[in-house]
Amino acid sequence: MMSEYPQFFTSTIFLWKKLLKKDKYKDIIIESLRFLVKENRVVIYGFVIMPNHIHLIWQMREGINPSHLQRDFLKYTAQQIRFDLKNNHPQVLEYFKVDLKDRSYQIWENRPLSIPLWSQTVFKQKLDYIHKNPIQEKWKLADTEEQYYYSSAKYYLLNEDDFGFITHYKHT
Repeated sequence: MMSEYPQFFTSTIFLWKKLLKKDKYKDIIIESLRFLVKENRVVIYGFVIMPNHIHLIWQMREGINPSHLQRDFLKYTAQQIRFDLKNNHPQVLEYFKVDLKDRSYQIWENRPLSIPLWSQTVFKQKLDYIHKNPIQEKWKLADTEEQYYYSSAKYYLLNEDDFGFITHYKHT
């Protein structure tokens, strides 16, 4: 069983910095998503990882608190990115320095967006939106949706699954 509705989830890198330009940071997000699916916590229908933000369409499994899973996902990915920055790019890590009671560095902006997708029409609109994100004029990360690797577009358009954790929304 799953929670009532899939969620459209968006989170942005602190101060909109383009930290996710590096594939190794995108791969941290991919591995975390793969783990959440493998552990049967979530079903992922679509995603895109952009240079400074991510969009997901996911649905929590029964008994999983969406806000807790989102918090844990962001905390874990931030921690892994921070470890890499500390070891390999300490000068970049300084851009994420904050003076807060509970942390010295912040990777993700506070208050990610999470919207329930209560209809198939809205679901398809959001899926189309995330797949078109990389080809927007302001990004130009690819010429076609399926050319951008860090997205579920190739899965839907070419039936090619490079990630092994996406579930087609028609298979629910």
